[in-house]
Amino acid sequence: MNPPRVPLLHPSRRIVCAGVLAGLAVPSSGIARPAMPNRAINPTGVSYAQAHLVEAPTRWLFVSGQIPVDEKDAVPAGFEEQCRLVWRNIEAQLKAGGMALQDLVKVTVFLSDRQYREANYRVRHEVLGGHSPALTIIIADIYDAAWLLEIEAIAAA
Repeated sequence: MNPPRVPLLHPSRRIVCAGVLAGLAVPSSGIARPAMPNRAINPTGVSYAQAHLVEAPTRWLFVSGQIPVDEKDAVPAGFEEQCRLVWRNIEAQLKAGGMALQDLVKVTVFLSDRQYREANYRVRHEVLGGHSPALTIIIADIYDAAWLLEIEAIAAA
């Protein structure tokens, strides 16, 4: 049996995410499900925790690095617009896997420059609110010079 294939939002990459859920179809995000036992350990109050404990998940979703490119292959000029677009792309991948932002347990943010730290914090806090996944931020040379960040994530449910 072939795993279900979920296309990425960025069609020019021609990469797909494959997920296998013990031969079961991916539940839609509209289906009510009990909350998975997980909790932030030593939350900082700024949308991340020092650790995030996941107890007995039944499903994991590993989200590849999401980039600030929309479905029309456009890249916003400013950092905050790029950051919001990346988070929308992450939400789309979570939804395709039957998950939501509250299922995130680990996020890795790659910033092209330290100057974006504060704006990254503001947008992340706006998006995640009180949810506190484990977090790592890395200052790195990003694959495309137009991209000011990339974010990958792990979710469990």
